[in-house]
Amino acid sequence: MEKELRFSTRAKNYPASGIRKMFNLAAEYAVKYDDMIKLTVGEPNFDTPNYIKQAAKQAIDDGQTHYCPNAGMPQLREAIAKKYQPYWNGYTKDHVLISVGAMEGLMLSMMALLNAGDEILVPDPCFPNYYGQAEMIGAVAAPVPTYEEFDYRMQAADVEKALTPNTRAILLNSPCNPTGAVLSKEDVLAIAEIVRKHDLWVLSDEPYDAIVYDGSRPFSIAEVPEIRDHVFVLNSFSKTYAMTGWRVGYLLAPETGYITKMAQLQEGVASCVSTFSQVAATEALKSTECVTQMVADYTRRRDILIDGINAIPGFSCKKSAGSFYAFANIKAFGKSSQEFAEELLEKIHVVVVPGSAFGKMGEGYLRLVFANSDENLKEAVQRISTYVAEAYPNMK
Repeated sequence: MEKELRFSTRAKNYPASGIRKMFNLAAEYAVKYDDMIKLTVGEPNFDTPNYIKQAAKQAIDDGQTHYCPNAGMPQLREAIAKKYQPYWNGYTKDHVLISVGAMEGLMLSMMALLNAGDEILVPDPCFPNYYGQAEMIGAVAAPVPTYEEFDYRMQAADVEKALTPNTRAILLNSPCNPTGAVLSKEDVLAIAEIVRKHDLWVLSDEPYDAIVYDGSRPFSIAEVPEIRDHVFVLNSFSKTYAMTGWRVGYLLAPETGYITKMAQLQEGVASCVSTFSQVAATEALKSTECVTQMVADYTRRRDILIDGINAIPGFSCKKSAGSFYAFANIKAFGKSSQEFAEELLEKIHVVVVPGSAFGKMGEGYLRLVFANSDENLKEAVQRISTYVAEAYPNMK
């Protein structure tokens, strides 16, 4: 008999990942088949640029392998503050904390600002770990529905409807995972008025801010002077500089005292981010040439995937304004997103993530990642097209 494992209530309640479910299913099929095309992994398919890797190697050779201040190395914090001074010229290194990816920055922010039972509003669909992070500190992530008719952009009217007496914060994610939505300046200003009116905290999760298309520019709520003292900005080097495995993120707080307190929390969670990784991140900020090239490649790949699937009967997909995700409407097939995702995996070995993994509003959609090679994207489109023609001949 298998021994019963005794977990805490918090561990028992931690939400299961719908994304991980598809990963696990794909792993089972990969044992039998060697032609899997995985459009699931939310990371760049580029290697970290060489100039960044060389900086890390040099840092290791120079002995940069020891502890640093909990809040991070001063030179990196200064470089990040300078980057954000166009938002507010008052940002200094003391407004910046270096975290283990943006994920830890979000966690530290919630730990510092929210009490048990407090609610934080999140977009629906959204990155599912938002729910788990709130759960871990005893808070509640409450969904705000976003709609295809508004290009999945969170609307102030829906935020207002979602408010309760327990609402303390709102989490914005623009550009958004999984929908690719980019909030307009008008969207942000309308939400900012609700923040001011109800005295809410804002956690603005912005790791895709450099990956935008068609001349779009994300407008950060940190750029709204009237509520800047309510706003924490979260970001990382993972997506912009293809550094997912380096685990270097950061947060900017409106007052230096928040950084002092969160550095204390950091001491108990991770102590500090590895020093040579921070040296590499500092070097990364000295150039955007590699970012420009990656975004050009993402733009081409976005069009290959989205134009391709829009030509398939039953599929409908908005052009993503940002990120490297396509969020395709598959409601015409009359199946749940989980069922249809598993069908594509089983029948044609194309792995996608069901929209339901990202919240109630994701049902009837699939998330496909176009951070992949041109060849793989074209092959995936061709397989889906051929399969739909054969399995759903009456689909229009």
